[in-house]
Amino acid sequence: MNSCQSNASYLQRPDPDLPICVERTVLVWLPLAFLWLCAPWGFTTLCKKPAKAPLSKLYICKQVVAGLLLLTAIAELPLTLAEDYGPSSDSTAQKHPVVLYANPVLFAVSWVVVMLCQECVRRRPRSVDSGSLFMFWLLQVLCAVFQFQTLLRDALNKEEIDDLPRFCLFYISNGLQLIALVLSAIADVSPEVKIISQTNPEAKATFLSRITFSWFNSMLIKGFKRPLVQEDMWDLNEKDSTQTICREFEDIMAKELKKAHSRLQKKQNKRKTKNDHQSGLAKGVSQDVLVMEEMGKKKEKKKKKKKDSESDYPNSWLVPTIAKTFKGVLLETALYKLIQDILAFASPQFLKLMISFTQDKTSHAWTGYLYAVLLLVVAFLQSVILQQYYNRCLILGIKVRVALMAAVYKKALVVSNDSRKESTAGEIVNLISADAQRFNKVTNVLHLLWSYPLQIALAIAFLWIELGPSVLAGLLVMVLMVPINGWLATKSRGFQVENMKFKDTRMKIVNDILNGIKVLKYYAWESSFEAQVQEIREKELKVMRKFAYLSSVSTFIFSCAPAIVSLATFAVFVSVSPDNILDAEKAFTSISLFNILRLPLTMLPELISIMVQTTVSKKRLEKFLSGDDLDTMSVTRDDSHSAAVSMTDGTYAWERDTEPVLKNVSLDIKPGRLVAVVGAVGSGKTSLISALLGELHSLRGRINIKGSVAYVPQQAWIQNTTLKDNILFGSNLDEEHYLSVVDACALGPDLDLLPGRDQTEIGVKGINLSGGQKQRVSLARAVYSSADVYLLDDPLSAVDSHVGKHLFERVIGPKGLLKDKTRILVTHGISFLPYVDEIIVLVNGVVSEVGSYDGLRASKGAFSEFLETYGKDESNNADARKASAQESDYEQIDTLPEGLEPQADDSLEDIVSSTLKRENSLRHSQRHSKRNGSVRVRKNSSVRSKKDSGDKKGQRLIEKEAMETGRVKFSVYLQYMRSMGWCFVTWSFLFYFIQNVAIIGQNLWLSDWTDDSVEYFNTTYPAHIRDMRIGVFGALGLAQGFLVFFGTILIADGSISASRTLHTNLLSNILKAPMVFFDTTPSGRIVNRFAKDIFTVDEMIPMSFRSWIFSILGVLGTLFVICLATPIFIAVVVPMAVVYYFVQRFYVPTSRQLRRLDSVSRSPIYSHFGETISGLSVIRAYGHQQRFLKQNEDTIDQNLKSVYPWFVSNRWLAMRLECLGNLVVFFAALFAVISRDSLNSGLVGLSISYALSMTQILNWLVRMTSELETNIVAVERVREYAEIKNEAPWITSNRPPDDWPTAGNIRFDNYKVRYRPELELILHGITCDIASTEKIGIVGRTGAGKSSLTNCLFRIIEASEGRILIDGIDISTLGLHDLRSRLTIIPQDPVLFSGTLRMNLDPFEKSSDEEIWTVLELAHLKDYVRGLPTGLQHEVSEGGENLSVGQRQLLCLARALLRKSRILILDEATAAVDLETDDLIQNTLRTEFSHCTVLTIAHRLSTILDSSR
Repeated sequence: MNSCQSNASYLQRPDPDLPICVERTVLVWLPLAFLWLCAPWGFTTLCKKPAKAPLSKLYICKQVVAGLLLLTAIAELPLTLAEDYGPSSDSTAQKHPVVLYANPVLFAVSWVVVMLCQECVRRRPRSVDSGSLFMFWLLQVLCAVFQFQTLLRDALNKEEIDDLPRFCLFYISNGLQLIALVLSAIADVSPEVKIISQTNPEAKATFLSRITFSWFNSMLIKGFKRPLVQEDMWDLNEKDSTQTICREFEDIMAKELKKAHSRLQKKQNKRKTKNDHQSGLAKGVSQDVLVMEEMGKKKEKKKKKKKDSESDYPNSWLVPTIAKTFKGVLLETALYKLIQDILAFASPQFLKLMISFTQDKTSHAWTGYLYAVLLLVVAFLQSVILQQYYNRCLILGIKVRVALMAAVYKKALVVSNDSRKESTAGEIVNLISADAQRFNKVTNVLHLLWSYPLQIALAIAFLWIELGPSVLAGLLVMVLMVPINGWLATKSRGFQVENMKFKDTRMKIVNDILNGIKVLKYYAWESSFEAQVQEIREKELKVMRKFAYLSSVSTFIFSCAPAIVSLATFAVFVSVSPDNILDAEKAFTSISLFNILRLPLTMLPELISIMVQTTVSKKRLEKFLSGDDLDTMSVTRDDSHSAAVSMTDGTYAWERDTEPVLKNVSLDIKPGRLVAVVGAVGSGKTSLISALLGELHSLRGRINIKGSVAYVPQQAWIQNTTLKDNILFGSNLDEEHYLSVVDACALGPDLDLLPGRDQTEIGVKGINLSGGQKQRVSLARAVYSSADVYLLDDPLSAVDSHVGKHLFERVIGPKGLLKDKTRILVTHGISFLPYVDEIIVLVNGVVSEVGSYDGLRASKGAFSEFLETYGKDESNNADARKASAQESDYEQIDTLPEGLEPQADDSLEDIVSSTLKRENSLRHSQRHSKRNGSVRVRKNSSVRSKKDSGDKKGQRLIEKEAMETGRVKFSVYLQYMRSMGWCFVTWSFLFYFIQNVAIIGQNLWLSDWTDDSVEYFNTTYPAHIRDMRIGVFGALGLAQGFLVFFGTILIADGSISASRTLHTNLLSNILKAPMVFFDTTPSGRIVNRFAKDIFTVDEMIPMSFRSWIFSILGVLGTLFVICLATPIFIAVVVPMAVVYYFVQRFYVPTSRQLRRLDSVSRSPIYSHFGETISGLSVIRAYGHQQRFLKQNEDTIDQNLKSVYPWFVSNRWLAMRLECLGNLVVFFAALFAVISRDSLNSGLVGLSISYALSMTQILNWLVRMTSELETNIVAVERVREYAEIKNEAPWITSNRPPDDWPTAGNIRFDNYKVRYRPELELILHGITCDIASTEKIGIVGRTGAGKSSLTNCLFRIIEASEGRILIDGIDISTLGLHDLRSRLTIIPQDPVLFSGTLRMNLDPFEKSSDEEIWTVLELAHLKDYVRGLPTGLQHEVSEGGENLSVGQRQLLCLARALLRKSRILILDEATAAVDLETDDLIQNTLRTEFSHCTVLTIAHRLSTILDSSR
């Protein structure tokens, strides 16, 4: 037994065993070698100062076990020595082999190493166990199994124990090793880690838990019990937090940028010397040649300019920065990917062995079992490594995205005007949304760039071994598929672009409809607009159908590919020579290799296109991040100066190469003075303020400011937080000071109007405040900050005169809160100038005079000219101001026109663009409304809704959108299928089913074909059989393709009909919804239904529906084939199906909710970003950059808290499913071994190669199920709005006569009305008679119910009691369209729709062009429209932006004239118009509507002077 010579054939028998010599050498040294390799990594911590880790009980147990093992090892040495050289030893006997001396010594040293390693683990901060030690113990125990059974077997055979002491020592040490293995799998949690793990369980996860992701279970259990919320998210690991990632990234970025700058410098110098050299040569050339050259040079210059602009920023530094920052993770993932790729090729080799085992009936059964176990082990290893790889890659991707987002944000805070000019706010937001996201995507697939070619090479090599050169046939087919797919992709991209155009047009009209819904209802124009949208929608669906057909062609190619490839290869293989016979080994090994090849070949083109897109993003990011920063030294802060603000000889420009906007300006402002800066428009007043803030490019001169600065910009910048936070702006709250500031800034009355007082949340860009309110909040922020120097850029222009007076007296002026501070006030308000200490007059960027008010007036210079210009305007306004003083019984509230409620779920770009547009129109209306105090409140909208929501909802303006939670009801799926049409659904399912049958048939045919190799063994293979085999195989392959093609086309047609139905229902129902719905629902939410949800219905659902059918049939097919080969497999299928179902149901709720949390927490990042960009100068002026950086980091962290768990949840699931799939493989192989006598090799090959693809299909199935469930929610959301309660029917059976109303008598009969059933009455029993052609003026203070009266006439609000009769007909009995189309209203705000002028006047095209020109003439617009190049076809932009407010109001007048109805209602129709336009309108009304009954709601007395009563 002791000799290693007796190497008899241990393996060639039914009960195999390894030679003792192997057991005692190789199997002993293998685990020890592993330990010695891993130990040095661990020892690094021994050198460092130890972390304060107490000795835990677990640690002591581990060390005791290792100590005992050391003793057993030491005990073995003297034993051997004594036997060889002791007194009782027989000197003639053969000595023990060297191994018995070497092994105890090796063991002894190793156990000491283990003890040291365990000490290292204890010292490593926050570590709970060691993966390498666990692996070592596992290896040790596994390798000892062989010796274990050998010793036992010997003892049992001989019925006695040869070598008792060694026998005992071996079993003792084996027992101890088992204990050590168990101990090493338990977490050793220190008190510090315990605290961390309460908010982040990952901290205490052991090695086993980390590779199986079991530490995530607690989150899944929580998510299974109830929907998760943001508060349930765990804290981030320190290494994953934004701050840590950015610190590393920015350090490396700074170094790389420096290198890139020096590279650029060298390049430019080279170019310079080259140019100088050339110009030197040219000096001696004659004149004519020079002229020629000049021209040539000009051309060259142009070219050069282009070239220069491409490369005049440092480039090629971003990728190295990312690589160096994350090099550790990159190398780690590369290693994982390499191992995984190699393992992927092991399975087909085992499959080959398995088949040859079933063919060779003489081989021993144990080899089969060994192969089955090996298949399982390899598959399991592959799963573990693949999931670790994915996890690392995804987290790396997120880290890259975060690093870039934070870097762009940080850059945006310091970027100079030059660089900022090159990228608009929208573009910068795109940098963090689109471009950073691209980098995220690329890092996920980065390793595939070398892994795919490697996989292709390996697969071809193995295939070559199997089939020889005939592989090239199959490969050729695969390569040919690539350009075809490429062509299809470009073609379909074209369709996609076309589709986007239609989508945009459709969304524009929908937006218009929602913004002007009130006007549509007043005029009964809904059906015209509905037809417009439907027309575009039809075009859109047409393009979608083309796109769907194209993609069914590519599906056809994709599904045929595997069949055609294997057909080509096998056909060539058997035709080349009669000796080539296809046997099961070759066929099924090749097929599983082709399956591996399929993915890399289809994905490579995709990969390349991702790379190309990323290079574009790389350029954009590099250009932005390497731009110049603001010069922080341009403004010094030296407190020793006597002057508070001094500027000496300052010449400043906005950008490097532009004209200076300030020339040789010198100022000296003493502390505590109030200085006004005046000048005509464009004279450089704002530039002066910007220069003092350091925002301008300094050409020469110095600026010094003593103390801190507060700044009020011309256009107030408001943050999307509460009103109070907007004023505090990061300072601490001092209640008394705060209240005095609010009072001084006249914000008291505004707070009473806001639903949550100062806790009201202000919408994006301050959208629920009026211009004046925003300006006052902005001023309050400055006053609260208690700075030393105040720079006020025309803060009084946005407020009306008496508020301006109040602000000047209480805040800015000599008696105000700021009387002891230095104030520089830019103003146009002449009335304030007598009260200031000093006036600076600017003309064209030069200071023309400085002095006091009286002094400057006397000097008759530029200042008195300025007074002339602005004095005229002021006197014109004086009359208006008197009028507004008389009207002081109206509440003066600054509010916005309706429709400006904050729009909760607009996407960022929409918000940015629509808000800009809206701001423009506001400026417009403010310009016009300055004449008459402030913009009037429309009683029925803003104030009312605020008042009643005040008591109920607190500070929210608008109810939060319901976020669906829990499972999607089955009825939603049914509804979708019903809208597809059952015929489509059943037929497409049938086609797919038959296609699956064809796949199985083809594979069974192949396994039958391979049996020929046994039948025709050593004889020639008959040609007719060969041809039949190839023919049927090919036919079944093509049949699959065609079946899929038809199935896909049917699904495409079905889904288009579903899209049509759902969109039509949604649209027609939204148009029939009552006005209340639009008042309480932000338009962003409705737009979202039309945009995102309809997009999902159009494009996402059909895809996921198709994939889901595919994968479910795939799984069923696989199970069917395995059961067909080994019926006993059915016994395993049932329990596995149960497990699968539970895992899936357990996972989906959490995953779904994490997805939702991710999207909810992502939008604040973008909105905070957009907000920062627009308020840069304010943030810089107050010096709050650090606070905003911190806030940005926190916002990103909030998002990461739901992103990381979502990734882990996917890995958790994949791990579980892959294990299930691996078990399928194992059982398929095991049963094949058990029943190998009854099986032919073809079926074995078939069932195992099917089983090998199982893991992928299972994974795919779960992904598709959860994707389908996520997407089908869109149907639910669309359905929700398609089932809103409608207003009364548009047309009823009771129709009025055609010429009704003939007289226009209106009678209110005890009329009462309330807005919503649960609210108070707003009109209390009105009874009155209005005779034909009477002109009635309706007045009353804000909120008295004036506008409600008109709304009742149009039945926008329905009566709760009483009735209205017009010409004796009760209006509540008529259809709404019959009623509304016979009345005419000129509403308060002139709403226009995008489209032609003609469409705006007459959407139903009932009138002739002559009639339209006539009414335009009456509305004083004829000349204007005549002057337009396209006349009546002139395109009106969205909301009528390209017309002035006055022109819009006149168009509304023209609309009214065109309708020729007997009853006209004017709802403050001239509130937004200047006096001139007002006169025009009044004259037209007097003449043209003399025969009508006119009701006028007015604020100006002049408007209703003509009324009869």
